[in-house]
Amino acid sequence: MHPIGRTDSVRPGKRAFGKLLLVAAAILALVGSTAQAQTTPLRVAFVPVATWLPAWVAKDKGIFEKNGLDVTLSPIQNLSTLPPTLGKQFDIGASTAPDLLKAAASGLDVVAVAGEAVETASNQNVFLIVKKDSDIKSIKDLKGKVVATPTIGAVINVAFLHWLKANGVEPNSVRAVEVAFPNMGDQLKAGRVDAVQLMNPFAGQLLAAGNVSLGNPLLSVGDPVIFPFWIAEGAWARSNTAAIGKFVASLTEAKTFIEKNDAEARAIMAKYTRLPPNVANAISLPAYDFSIKPAQLDVWVKVLRELGQLSGNVDANRMVVTAK
Repeated sequence: MHPIGRTDSVRPGKRAFGKLLLVAAAILALVGSTAQAQTTPLRVAFVPVATWLPAWVAKDKGIFEKNGLDVTLSPIQNLSTLPPTLGKQFDIGASTAPDLLKAAASGLDVVAVAGEAVETASNQNVFLIVKKDSDIKSIKDLKGKVVATPTIGAVINVAFLHWLKANGVEPNSVRAVEVAFPNMGDQLKAGRVDAVQLMNPFAGQLLAAGNVSLGNPLLSVGDPVIFPFWIAEGAWARSNTAAIGKFVASLTEAKTFIEKNDAEARAIMAKYTRLPPNVANAISLPAYDFSIKPAQLDVWVKVLRELGQLSGNVDANRMVVTAK
């Protein structure tokens, strides 16, 4: 027992240890707040087709987060409506050359910030499909026919019109109607349209059912040819090249993951596209390429001008802003 009135003092070792704990806690709090401050939020819009798989993998596997990005992914259905939303609703969005170039020609400050996929003869993901018992055997048989397109002024239909013209078919002799990708198979089966402009994963389903591809409209423009890519509002892009660099680095890392983990990557694709697993496992994946150059846009400038769909001046050299 201690004498009455005696009070034990805190041992010096305990006092020092307590101070160390306080210092360590302060350091951890500082590191945590700094890491949080360095995380860049990105609002990213995509279309639920296989083209955008690297972004889904980067999100689900924590690659964006590891690279300092807090990415919110939002699905959209129509790329053509996206450019005016950049800098407001979204920071980065999916797009194609015709959508970007037309938006720029209308006065919007929009630029390409990263590639996504290229279409090649050895890796095709876009097809013009007719029923297996159709009397349409080549593109020249389409005169007077009705063709379903996701968007009349968008990339696949622009390439289709270029393809018609290159084969001596007057583009105005073919009527295009807008149909969402998921509904094209039903429209073709019911005979409401004679052909459909379709891409994977939906094209794979129709071809697997015995329908016939007449060819790939995009390859009439070039081989390889840039297909979808990522765009942003110009002022935002010029002020956020570091974030763009992290975004591209994340997509590149996701591509490596896809190449090494096919089954898991396809499970992620099924999640975002809502495809049955057997369909997701059967379709071919695009050729992913996250670089982008002005020359790839210039090809489409020429196509649009030949079709009379591009007025005003657009300079492809000023429409690419990538990480430095």
